Amino acid sequence: MTQPRSLPDRLAPAGEDLRVPRPPGVIRRYWAEHPRITDALIALAYWLVAAGFTVLLAVSPQNPPPWYTAAYLVAVTFGAVALLFRRRRPWLVLGAAGLVTLASAPFVGIADLGMLPLALYALVIYRSPRAGWVGFAASVVVGSAASVLGTVLARDFGEQTLPLAVGSGAVQFGVLLVIVMLIAINIRNRRAYVAALIDRAATLVREREQLAQLAALDERSRIAREMHDIVSHSLTVMVTVAEGSAAIAPADSARAVEGMRQVAETGRTALGDMRRMLGVLAESDDDAAASLEPQPEVADLPRLVERFRAAGIPVRLTMTGVPPEDPARQLALYRIVQESLTNVLRHAVEPSEVEASLRFTRKTATATVTNNGAAALPNTAATGHGLAGMRERVALYGGTLASGPLAAGGWRVDAVLQLDGATQRRKDER
Repeated sequence: MTQPRSLPDRLAPAGEDLRVPRPPGVIRRYWAEHPRITDALIALAYWLVAAGFTVLLAVSPQNPPPWYTAAYLVAVTFGAVALLFRRRRPWLVLGAAGLVTLASAPFVGIADLGMLPLALYALVIYRSPRAGWVGFAASVVVGSAASVLGTVLARDFGEQTLPLAVGSGAVQFGVLLVIVMLIAINIRNRRAYVAALIDRAATLVREREQLAQLAALDERSRIAREMHDIVSHSLTVMVTVAEGSAAIAPADSARAVEGMRQVAETGRTALGDMRRMLGVLAESDDDAAASLEPQPEVADLPRLVERFRAAGIPVRLTMTGVPPEDPARQLALYRIVQESLTNVLRHAVEPSEVEASLRFTRKTATATVTNNGAAALPNTAATGHGLAGMRERVALYGGTLASGPLAAGGWRVDAVLQLDGATQRRKDER
């Protein structure tokens, strides 16, 4: 879903009991977020140590020729530059380290073994432990060859014979590289473990959100049954009282007026009950206040698009034709576009083009939403409750809904609603 990007804020849970953990260590997080600075400091530290050794070499009693010192300085500078690419080209850095090690031995009498451990560490971390062990074998061969060359040229065996001196140096260098390998593998495994923990926590957050959505759906089903009882009871009373008031109006207008007042009062009571029932579904004070506002329509889509643009989704809205007069169909079109853009926000990875298009004719209204972003959660969009809700809305008006991935990448939602031809014709005539 390389190290994963920072998890979106929308994956953070609302409560305090479950949060997506962050990688531990403020300093380590800083270096992980600034890899170029890290590589530059490592290369600079290596160069400073090697350059300091060059100065010591130049003033040593052996007093080597100036071109010896200059050649060694050029070699370590080449190695420091190569270390800048240790993340992207670790094999190339290991090869450069081998060349520096071999090239330094004739100049200083011993091999420059400082760069090989750095290159081997990078190979394990940024490629794999298997690649690290291959690089380890090659490094041991190169380090041993450099030790032989440096020992022979220095002619400094001490009390040892040449084979014993060379063998002792090779063993010591091999032990050093084994320690480097074990440290690198341990760090790599720890990073993978922390990344797995973060991924698992994100999965738990998503699962909890899905369970909350299922619970909300159950609650909505219960509220729908209760609202059915409220509406059917209230409408029955209102129809009965209204018919009675109409029947007695010629003979007793006062009772008829009182009956119509009772109809109005019953209607107000039913509306209050419905608002309170819908208020149960409000997730915040803003949602509760929004439940008292008029239902959105097609004319409100530009404001909806602006909110998604503010969230970072580059949405382009186009509308052709005249929208239907029916408020229910306008609400359905609004919700379809809203849910489609919400899915883009949740599941699309860095979309650069998102288009919402509405086309109105005398017989149909078509809403199409496309995006070119890759899917972060491949199967969610195809099985989520959002698409099921859109299909139900479209089915109410005898329409169709098509949704699926595009051949060039991205996702497309295409909804077609049937319109009342006579209603649309009156709208066009105006």
